[in-house]
Amino acid sequence: MSRIAHMFARLKAEDQSGFIAYIVAGDPTLEITRALVPELERRGVDLIELGVPFSDPMADGIAIQEGAQRALRNNVSLEDILNLVEEIRAETQIPLVFMTYFNPVYRYGLQRFADRAKAVGVDGVLAVDLPPEEAVEYKQMMDGRGLDTIFLVAPTSRDDRIRLISSCTTGFVYYVSSMGVTGERERLADTIGSKVKQIRTHTSNPVAVGFGISRPDQVREVAGYADAVVVGSAIVRRVGAHEGEPDLVSKVGAFVETLVQPLREGVHGSG
Repeated sequence: MSRIAHMFARLKAEDQSGFIAYIVAGDPTLEITRALVPELERRGVDLIELGVPFSDPMADGIAIQEGAQRALRNNVSLEDILNLVEEIRAETQIPLVFMTYFNPVYRYGLQRFADRAKAVGVDGVLAVDLPPEEAVEYKQMMDGRGLDTIFLVAPTSRDDRIRLISSCTTGFVYYVSSMGVTGERERLADTIGSKVKQIRTHTSNPVAVGFGISRPDQVREVAGYADAVVVGSAIVRRVGAHEGEPDLVSKVGAFVETLVQPLREGVHGSG
């Protein structure tokens, strides 16, 4: 059983929804990311998405754009992040997923990337801008090495599209809860529950919901529908706000703990 499958099985047995934290790898430095991963695990995070910094992040709002730029100023590369995962695996077995645009993977070399990702302990990959129709070779490479392939379902996705996405997805389905780019929202869409229910008619995979979630009350709300809640921009924004401070890691960890807390109160929506 993969780390991701084991995580969701544990959460189901505990009748809890999971918390997925997104951070930009190398933001503001690789050393900070190296310290943040175990800190977030200690604060109750179940899975960490490591964003691969990219110069043209078209699906990301300002917070994650700025996080990517902080990492790129230090010339953080995909190879650096793979090496970082290898170091992290000496300390923790928390599931780690790469969230990336396809260009860095393509430039690195698809087979080379799949081999290296498996070797260092990456659990899955979400290539944001790679649609299932163009993912045949990618899917074969990932499947052949036991790496989960996570695809996005949008609010506008119809049943036929959800079926196609679900057929290519392993690990979990990622439902993008709002149209547009990533970023904190004052109010979440009122269609999340019905859309998650629709997705579940097409897949037995867990469903994670992300985009726009930034407060404990929003985490609690989404946990009523989903198997996992994803928070990214709110975390990355705080990394930037505390850049240069010696207690950056603990401050970000403390914020994330406030978001995780509602999930430990028994709210779960996978039924």
